[in-house]
Amino acid sequence: MSSIEDPSDHLSVTAPKTWATGLPAVTHALEYSLSQTSPRRTALTLLNINQARGIDCPGCAWPEPAPGKRHMNEYCENGAKHINDEATSRRVTRDFFREHSVAELDGRSDYWLNQQGRLTEPMVKWPGATHYAPIGWDEALGLLAQELKGLDSPDEALFYVSGRLSNEAAFLLQLFARAFGTNNLPDCSNMCHESSGSALHETLGIGKGSVSLDDIHNADLIFVVGQNPGTNHPRMLSALEETKRNGGHVIAVNTLPEAGLMRFKHPQKARGILGRGTPLADQFLHIRAGGDLALFQALNRLLLEAEDAAPGTVLDHVFIDGCTTGFEAFAAQTGKTSWDDVLAATGLSREEIERVHAQVLKSEKIIVCWAMGLTQHKHGVPTIREVVNFLMLRGNIGKPGAGVCPVRGHSNVQGDRTMGVWERMPQEFLDSLEREFGFTPPTPHGLDVVNGIRAMHQGRAKVFLGVAGNFVRATPDSAVTEEAMRTCRLTAHISTKLNRSHTVCGDTALILPTLGRSDKDFRNGVEQFVTVEDSMSEVHASRGKLPPASPDLLSEVAIISRLARRTLGNTPPLPWEDFEADYGTIRDRISRVVPGFEDFNARVARPGGFRLPNPVNERVFPTPSGKAVFSCNEFTMPHVPEGHLLLQTLRSHDQWNTVWYAPNDRYRGIHNARRVVLVNPDDLEALGIADRDMVDLVSVWHDGRERRAENFRVVAFPASRGSAAAYYPETNVLVPLDSVADISNCPTSKGVLVRLDTARSAE
Repeated sequence: MSSIEDPSDHLSVTAPKTWATGLPAVTHALEYSLSQTSPRRTALTLLNINQARGIDCPGCAWPEPAPGKRHMNEYCENGAKHINDEATSRRVTRDFFREHSVAELDGRSDYWLNQQGRLTEPMVKWPGATHYAPIGWDEALGLLAQELKGLDSPDEALFYVSGRLSNEAAFLLQLFARAFGTNNLPDCSNMCHESSGSALHETLGIGKGSVSLDDIHNADLIFVVGQNPGTNHPRMLSALEETKRNGGHVIAVNTLPEAGLMRFKHPQKARGILGRGTPLADQFLHIRAGGDLALFQALNRLLLEAEDAAPGTVLDHVFIDGCTTGFEAFAAQTGKTSWDDVLAATGLSREEIERVHAQVLKSEKIIVCWAMGLTQHKHGVPTIREVVNFLMLRGNIGKPGAGVCPVRGHSNVQGDRTMGVWERMPQEFLDSLEREFGFTPPTPHGLDVVNGIRAMHQGRAKVFLGVAGNFVRATPDSAVTEEAMRTCRLTAHISTKLNRSHTVCGDTALILPTLGRSDKDFRNGVEQFVTVEDSMSEVHASRGKLPPASPDLLSEVAIISRLARRTLGNTPPLPWEDFEADYGTIRDRISRVVPGFEDFNARVARPGGFRLPNPVNERVFPTPSGKAVFSCNEFTMPHVPEGHLLLQTLRSHDQWNTVWYAPNDRYRGIHNARRVVLVNPDDLEALGIADRDMVDLVSVWHDGRERRAENFRVVAFPASRGSAAAYYPETNVLVPLDSVADISNCPTSKGVLVRLDTARSAE
């Protein structure tokens, strides 16, 4: 295993693709899968992924069609890679840790660490030690429990959760943390869709999307804003193809052209393999970074003007008058938006925006989908509030084929929040916990990711427990985050594979290996299953199909249950042994705590599971007024000084979250390199930089501190003017910890002010 080496950077560039998927996607998926494991194991995973009694894909959170309507190959290229990356036959044993010091591992890339394979037994790095060493489960959990009990306050502990966690494990983790005495439950939502939750809670009263897959199929018009479905959730393309085949229209809004939204070749249909595929986007708005707020303000102004010109024919006054509040103030505010400001912010022409407006007027059912291109800006929350304003004007909330659709990028990130993994859960949830379990949960709000990093850095948080994920590489301001982690007394990570968070660790560090989504899970001879919630509030079961990677692995449920028992004893008296022995007992308790999960065990046993109720779809809005809220959002746009660009971080196509599987981004035409920055050719000319020049990316924040990502190759690319794009996690170092979205505290990874310096190595 240690013979695996990082691919060397030998950049080659081809023209960006004008279509996505098709036969190449099938080929790449199989090539990667078979490089990781045997044909038999590959067949087991691929034939069971996203099936009614199979394995829920540990990748994105896009929903599956109803049972009976699913393809036997209900997965995308990246899902196939992701499931078989987890199902790899490679193993990391105690011999590996004996051969490689922590310092050596810290110098390796994310690719190399991931390619070593599955973790097989608990490991510990003792204070002052240079290597990890084996440790038994009892000793490992006893050590972690001892450190937790030795804290001066429960608030000196952080319990971090990634979206890979199941509903059952997430519920137990938040129960343990609150029984321990803290609401310090940062999670990956803090870094991606927190702005969505903030805006939707404020305007609609619930922080989730309102649409279903059937709504997507039957919409008249779908906006795809600030998201790259061809790379991040490719199965969305098949849903959009259905929209088009049903007569609907699609408008793409992005700073970069995306191949999947140009033309989609469905890899599971003959027309996608042999034909030209389906053009998806009827119009592409090549918007400037951060200009989406101005775009929707302009569309809202045009709708109000159209209503003034033809009263009673444009707006849905029945919905506005009966279901909303704040319309008059919103309308007065919208009239102040000037076209000069809109055109400067968006980089679009007035004709382009009016063409969109014309399509809106023809459409009775409209959905707006979005992802981090909206949420990870300083004004992300106002932008999403303005999207809600836009939908409410014509009654596109709470009716079939219409609504809000934040597209989550990780398997159960929405379910984790539903289960209570949030540092600011409402009092109703805490009261329900108290009624069910007989203890009083703490009420002060806990720490999110950004504030958790600050607390570690300042010595106020001393024990860090990460459940799934790769905290060090997923978070902003990499140098500050690494310093923060190294100040901890103890760091512990419940993981399936090796990653950088195991090498950037506290004085004492634990690696606690766990079952993967694809592994069978037996407790006392009885096979267990877990559940997840997708982006559209569908809850369904996931059952592993492969033998565990090691007999020494425990499930996340078992690890959390045993740790809680060791830490809390019988105070409060909670049935941790029962939870570990039978996951159905966890679901019984969830059914009495979390609204919408009544009769959980029986309902999830049905093929395909069940959909959680969303009051918004009944036009019931759990806001203080009981109505949906029109909001007033001041016009704002990023200001980019001369000689600078606005950088957005993004994934390559051969990447899932922080892990890349190959140094390629073939839809964008990038091959054999990752340290590249994509810049519009006109911007390069204005900056006096040539295509393929070597540069350092430098961001400067108001604290005066310079953050530098070194040795990036410039690639001329059709990015929108004034913007640039580069891959994370390599560019996370450029995102200041203090650069966050207003209200949501979400890092602004899509709006980083940078300059391009001649690379120091080239001087």
